Amino acid sequence: MELKAAQNLGDISRLPPARCHELTGNRSGQLSVDLDHPYRLLFVVANIPYPTREDSGLDWDGVTEIEIVEIADTH
Repeated sequence: MELKAAQNLGDISRLPPARCHELTGNRSGQLSVDLDHPYRLLFVVANIPYPTREDSGLDWDGVTEIEIVEIADTH
């Protein structure tokens, strides 16, 4: 419900306990929010063009579309 209600991904990153964050390693390019432990909702940015800041990092406030990849225990 929180993802659907948000104007952009920046809104979600400020909500506890979602812990919305970018993943690394073999899941680089994916993002994650916590669900009931130990599960996480994994998704990718679906905006075209990909929203970036001047330093080439993800512009969280520019993300208005996502594609859900899976629900998984990534631990």
